[in-house]
Amino acid sequence: MDDILKITIPIENRILLSLKKTKEEFEKDVKYIIALTLYKKKKISLGKAAKLAGYTKIDFIHKLQLEREIIFEYSEDEIKEILKDGEKLKEI
Repeated sequence: MDDILKITIPIENRILLSLKKTKEEFEKDVKYIIALTLYKKKKISLGKAAKLAGYTKIDFIHKLQLEREIIFEYSEDEIKEILKDGEKLKEI
């Protein structure tokens, strides 16, 4: 089993009050934002980002869709490769 690392970030109560969030809601939001940032920077996979944020992979994808975040981002070369592979499948 993985070891769990606890990270503590001091937050003033008035910030939570202004956000109208409980400590638990804020913690969940922060974990999601960190997971999303690491995923967008290609530091972790979609599955690991989902786990970090406390979601299943499907639920994480759904949240990304709701927030209009890019789920899968491919370079131009990767898209060309995918299209080329698709053309090969048509020939079969």
